[in-house]
Amino acid sequence: MKQYKLGSLITVFLVLLMISCNKQSEKEAKLLESISEVKKQYAPDKRTALFDIHTFINTEKYILIGESNIPEAVALLKTKLDAENIMYESRIKILPSEDLEGKTHAVVNISVANLRSEPKHSAELATQATLGTPVKVLKKEENWYYIQTPDKYLSWVNVGGIVLMDDTQAQNWKSTTKLIYTQTAGYSYQDTQATQRVSDLVAGDIIEMTGETDDFFEVQYPDGRKAVVRKEESEPYGAWLEKLEPTQEGLVTTSKTLMGVPYLWGGTSTKGMDCSGFTKTIFFLNGMVIPRDASQQVHTGKAIDSVKNFDLLQKGDLLFFGRKETDSTAEKVVHVGMWIGNNEFIHASEMVRINSMDPNADNYDEHNHNRYLRSKRILKENDDALISLVKNPVFKD
Repeated sequence: MKQYKLGSLITVFLVLLMISCNKQSEKEAKLLESISEVKKQYAPDKRTALFDIHTFINTEKYILIGESNIPEAVALLKTKLDAENIMYESRIKILPSEDLEGKTHAVVNISVANLRSEPKHSAELATQATLGTPVKVLKKEENWYYIQTPDKYLSWVNVGGIVLMDDTQAQNWKSTTKLIYTQTAGYSYQDTQATQRVSDLVAGDIIEMTGETDDFFEVQYPDGRKAVVRKEESEPYGAWLEKLEPTQEGLVTTSKTLMGVPYLWGGTSTKGMDCSGFTKTIFFLNGMVIPRDASQQVHTGKAIDSVKNFDLLQKGDLLFFGRKETDSTAEKVVHVGMWIGNNEFIHASEMVRINSMDPNADNYDEHNHNRYLRSKRILKENDDALISLVKNPVFKD
């Protein structure tokens, strides 16, 4: 009899344990689902939004750890968990980090800053940012800062590439008079004798202008260095903006000035560029900030063609290449170029070059013809991912 009662108690205990475990598993599943839903809504692309949240259980409640630069996403997650009566403790860090002590802005201080995927020089080159680019600073790790560029790209920059600023300093910098360097590459000098160089410069560099002489503009770098830049190689930023009217021909002309620039994975400057860095640079030099990567650029603008009907294309349209969607695999965009007319497109492949879609042409590109996916038109298209420098004060109020 005692044996029977003991067996019954064990059975009841096991049943209760199973029910408890099932309820715990359901809560955990709901928790993970909530995290996934919020991430999908606010940070579907980890290259441009940070929502890195994890969880573990401690006694009777869950511990949420991680970080995000989207406070409203974290707030929504908490609301969802409260509605489900899930006990939790939040240790989520909201960026910018308090350790920055208010220095949550920075300006690129060198001709081209290399931005890495991790806080170390040996890490993959994720992208670049040119002189004068204002960035948001999110956190620090030793001599590296985690930043977000105007196109929302997230990456790490070494302390030597930027000058940190608080809100007031950043606003003061934006209000200064500036010039834009318009030649493919060149230098700033210590004085008008142009014998001692202060720094190299690349197309698209933007710098504070403090005065001028007959042949030079006087400038000041974000870190206070003073220099002069030849007038024939640059232009006051305000005047450049005023006359800016991006055209198909302007895009083609700009693209051809970059012929022969070497291919560089992660590059977005005239020192070296990858395929999407090339198209990004073309549009930037015509007053438009477009997304960083080909797989992001393909989601902007207006659809023009997807069946190789190249007669529909206009100069300046972007052509995308990669792997087509199948029943078992998703489409994958891996390359981009720009249409320049006459059945030709210009792209960064080993170097910036021009190829043709005409099988009879000497510069026919069979490889890219075979993996062509679609073409998009972004010139003068209304799209939240396309930033007009005329309409948006990225560099100057």
